[in-house]
Amino acid sequence: MVTMAQRIAELRGERGLSAPALSAALGFPRTAIDKFESGRQTPTQDQQSRMATYFGVTLAYLRGESGDRTETEDWMAGGIPDPEPVPMPRAARPSKPAKPSGEPGAVFGALVQSQKFQDTLHQAVLDVLRSPEGQEILSRMIRLELDKRK
Repeated sequence: MVTMAQRIAELRGERGLSAPALSAALGFPRTAIDKFESGRQTPTQDQQSRMATYFGVTLAYLRGESGDRTETEDWMAGGIPDPEPVPMPRAARPSKPAKPSGEPGAVFGALVQSQKFQDTLHQAVLDVLRSPEGQEILSRMIRLELDKRK
């Protein structure tokens, strides 16, 4: 897996810039890029965003989380496939605990289909989206989507 430090060095090299020149272009302290590339310091969210914009890549690519420079794998846009439904037994409740069927994902599928799990997940997603970080992510995604439609 590629690290963010390696990715910054790679992108800087593609542009033929020295570390101090890139720092100056981005308005960072003179030694910032050297520190990022050596792993002595991690760029802040704002610095990461500025670098991604400067190089024309996604944050996921800059961070080494994706190999695609232009598209973000988004779970809300179908990046994670929906789980296949797992057939539930017709009996209301067995008198003995049911043994695992041996099918991969059977236990997880049953958990995912339970109303309590779905309610808990729904509330967790809403809590995250209401947080300042969630609002920032939503704002960025909306701006990106609007920019695509122009």
